[in-house]
Amino acid sequence: MAVRAEIRRATRADTPVVLELIRALADYEKLAHLVQADANLLEDQLFSETTPAETLLCIADGTAVGFAVFFHNFSTFMGRKGLYLEDLFVRPEHRGRGYGKALLLHVSRIAHERGCGRFEWMVLDWNAPAMRFYEGFGAQCMKEWRLFRVTGDALSALARQSV
Repeated sequence: MAVRAEIRRATRADTPVVLELIRALADYEKLAHLVQADANLLEDQLFSETTPAETLLCIADGTAVGFAVFFHNFSTFMGRKGLYLEDLFVRPEHRGRGYGKALLLHVSRIAHERGCGRFEWMVLDWNAPAMRFYEGFGAQCMKEWRLFRVTGDALSALARQSV
Protein backbone atom coordinates (compact mmCIF):
# COMPACT_ATOMS: atom_id res chain seq x y z
CA MET A 1 0.00 0.00 0.00
CA ALA A 2 1.45 3.36 -1.02
CA VAL A 3 1.49 6.11 1.57
CA ARG A 4 -0.54 9.11 0.46
CA ALA A 5 1.57 11.86 1.90
CA GLU A 6 4.00 14.50 0.75
CA ILE A 7 7.41 14.73 2.39
CA ARG A 8 8.93 18.16 1.85
CA ARG A 9 11.47 20.50 3.34
CA ALA A 10 10.03 22.85 5.90
CA THR A 11 10.34 26.54 5.12
CA ARG A 12 10.41 29.67 7.23
CA ALA A 13 6.63 29.96 6.72
CA ASP A 14 6.26 26.53 8.39
CA THR A 15 7.78 27.71 11.68
CA PRO A 16 4.43 27.68 13.58
CA VAL A 17 3.62 24.12 12.52
CA VAL A 18 7.15 22.92 13.29
CA LEU A 19 6.83 24.43 16.77
CA GLU A 20 3.44 22.77 17.19
CA LEU A 21 4.95 19.39 16.25
CA ILE A 22 7.88 19.92 18.63
CA ARG A 23 5.44 20.60 21.45
CA ALA A 24 3.39 17.52 20.51
CA LEU A 25 6.57 15.42 20.57
CA ALA A 26 7.52 16.85 23.96
CA ASP A 27 4.03 16.06 25.30
CA TYR A 28 4.28 12.49 23.98
CA GLU A 29 7.69 12.04 25.60
CA LYS A 30 6.48 13.63 28.84
CA LEU A 31 9.14 16.32 28.44
CA ALA A 32 7.00 19.41 27.73
CA HIS A 33 8.64 21.17 30.67
CA LEU A 34 11.95 21.16 28.75
CA VAL A 35 10.72 22.99 25.64
CA GLN A 36 12.35 26.41 25.45
CA ALA A 37 11.91 26.96 21.72
CA ASP A 38 9.59 29.66 20.50
CA ALA A 39 8.68 30.73 16.97
CA ASN A 40 11.33 33.46 16.76
CA LEU A 41 14.12 31.23 17.99
CA LEU A 42 13.13 28.37 15.67
CA GLU A 43 12.83 30.65 12.67
CA ASP A 44 16.30 32.02 13.34
CA GLN A 45 17.91 28.68 14.16
CA LEU A 46 16.23 26.31 11.68
CA PHE A 47 15.86 28.57 8.68
CA SER A 48 18.91 30.83 8.65
CA GLU A 49 21.47 30.47 5.88
CA THR A 50 24.00 29.02 8.32
CA THR A 51 21.82 26.47 10.07
CA PRO A 52 23.32 23.00 10.27
CA ALA A 53 19.89 21.43 10.79
CA GLU A 54 17.35 20.44 8.18
CA THR A 55 13.64 19.90 8.74
CA LEU A 56 11.16 17.79 6.80
CA LEU A 57 7.39 17.81 7.11
CA CYS A 58 5.05 14.95 6.32
CA ILE A 59 1.80 16.36 4.93
CA ALA A 60 -1.31 14.22 4.52
CA ASP A 61 -4.65 15.62 3.38
CA GLY A 62 -3.32 19.15 3.85
CA THR A 63 -2.26 18.54 7.48
CA ALA A 64 1.25 18.27 8.90
CA VAL A 65 1.12 14.84 10.53
CA GLY A 66 4.81 14.49 11.32
CA PHE A 67 8.29 15.89 11.00
CA ALA A 68 11.97 15.02 11.08
CA VAL A 69 14.94 17.18 12.05
CA PHE A 70 18.45 16.03 11.17
CA PHE A 71 22.00 17.29 10.71
CA HIS A 72 25.45 16.07 9.75
CA ASN A 73 27.95 14.79 12.27
CA PHE A 74 31.35 13.19 11.70
CA SER A 75 32.85 9.83 12.56
CA THR A 76 36.58 10.06 13.18
CA PHE A 77 36.85 6.27 13.06
CA MET A 78 35.16 6.07 9.67
CA GLY A 79 36.69 9.29 8.41
CA ARG A 80 33.30 10.21 6.97
CA LYS A 81 30.35 12.38 7.75
CA GLY A 82 27.19 10.84 9.09
CA LEU A 83 23.61 11.95 9.48
CA TYR A 84 22.10 12.34 12.92
CA LEU A 85 18.32 12.24 13.26
CA GLU A 86 17.47 14.58 16.12
CA ASP A 87 13.73 13.99 16.00
CA LEU A 88 11.26 11.92 14.00
CA PHE A 89 7.69 12.25 15.15
CA VAL A 90 4.26 11.38 13.83
CA ARG A 91 1.23 12.55 15.76
CA PRO A 92 -0.22 9.54 17.64
CA GLU A 93 -3.60 9.82 15.91
CA HIS A 94 -1.87 9.43 12.52
CA ARG A 95 0.34 6.45 13.36
CA GLY A 96 0.03 3.10 11.64
CA ARG A 97 -0.43 4.65 8.19
CA GLY A 98 3.19 4.55 7.05
CA TYR A 99 4.06 8.22 7.69
CA GLY A 100 6.90 7.42 10.10
CA LYS A 101 8.32 4.90 7.65
CA ALA A 102 8.07 7.46 4.84
CA LEU A 103 9.98 10.03 6.90
CA LEU A 104 12.63 7.54 7.97
CA LEU A 105 13.16 6.29 4.43
CA HIS A 106 13.35 9.85 3.10
CA VAL A 107 16.08 10.80 5.59
CA SER A 108 17.94 7.53 5.01
CA ARG A 109 17.99 8.24 1.28
CA ILE A 110 19.43 11.69 1.97
CA ALA A 111 22.16 10.07 4.09
CA HIS A 112 22.92 7.56 1.35
CA GLU A 113 22.91 10.15 -1.46
CA ARG A 114 25.28 12.39 0.52
CA GLY A 115 27.76 9.56 1.06
CA CYS A 116 27.26 9.34 4.81
CA GLY A 117 29.00 6.48 6.58
CA ARG A 118 26.20 6.09 9.08
CA PHE A 119 22.74 7.25 10.03
CA GLU A 120 21.93 7.31 13.72
CA TRP A 121 19.55 8.57 16.37
CA MET A 122 18.52 8.02 19.98
CA VAL A 123 15.37 6.56 21.48
CA LEU A 124 14.15 7.02 25.05
CA ASP A 125 14.65 3.80 27.00
CA TRP A 126 10.93 3.45 27.76
CA ASN A 127 9.80 3.85 24.14
CA ALA A 128 9.53 0.18 23.18
CA PRO A 129 7.22 0.85 20.20
CA ALA A 130 9.84 3.15 18.65
CA MET A 131 12.60 0.62 19.29
CA ARG A 132 10.60 -2.14 17.60
CA PHE A 133 9.82 0.21 14.70
CA TYR A 134 13.51 1.04 14.12
CA GLU A 135 14.73 -2.51 14.66
CA GLY A 136 12.29 -3.54 11.93
CA PHE A 137 14.47 -1.57 9.50
CA GLY A 138 17.69 -3.22 10.65
CA ALA A 139 18.75 -0.52 13.13
CA GLN A 140 20.80 -1.74 16.08
CA CYS A 141 20.56 -0.43 19.62
CA MET A 142 24.03 0.65 20.76
CA LYS A 143 23.66 -0.52 24.37
CA GLU A 144 27.29 0.02 25.30
CA TRP A 145 27.11 3.80 24.70
CA ARG A 146 25.85 6.40 27.18
CA LEU A 147 24.90 9.96 26.30
CA PHE A 148 26.45 12.75 28.35
CA ARG A 149 25.04 16.26 28.25
CA VAL A 150 25.87 19.64 29.73
CA THR A 151 23.28 22.45 29.47
CA GLY A 152 22.28 25.76 31.02
CA ASP A 153 24.17 26.87 34.11
CA ALA A 154 26.39 23.78 34.04
CA LEU A 155 27.47 24.62 30.48
CA SER A 156 28.18 28.22 31.47
CA ALA A 157 30.23 27.07 34.45
CA LEU A 158 32.17 24.58 32.35
CA ALA A 159 32.94 27.22 29.73
CA ARG A 160 34.32 29.57 32.42
CA GLN A 161 36.75 27.02 33.82
CA SER A 162 40.44 27.43 33.18
CA VAL A 163 42.96 24.71 32.46
